[in-house]
Amino acid sequence: MHGIVLFGHGARDARWSEPFFRLAEKVRASHGSAGPVSLAFLELMEPDLPTAVAEQVDQGCDAVTVVPVFFGQGGHVRRDLPAVLDVCRCAHPGVDIHCAIAVGEDESVIDAVALYCLRQVQG
Repeated sequence: MHGIVLFGHGARDARWSEPFFRLAEKVRASHGSAGPVSLAFLELMEPDLPTAVAEQVDQGCDAVTVVPVFFGQGGHVRRDLPAVLDVCRCAHPGVDIHCAIAVGEDESVIDAVALYCLRQVQG
């Protein structure tokens, strides 16, 4: 079974996470029975990434893909995330834990955002 963890920064205001929950529901609907889809956060919100990965392993996942839901690959994605991934990999040596690039680095995401921006000026 292959799980997906959508990894975001986290915030003090719970409303910040609302679009991430909607995103997780959309991914769940498409991923179906292939494995669980969950959210994890770097700080200020729960669960953290090690907890989310452990929960997926407990559900039977032998592979987990972490998708950083960040617009770019700043310090958190370049420095903090690799350190947390190392913790996860050490805790679950038999599990293939893969990390995707930040969603905002994908050309199709940039295209979608560009279209959104253009729609804002078209009446």
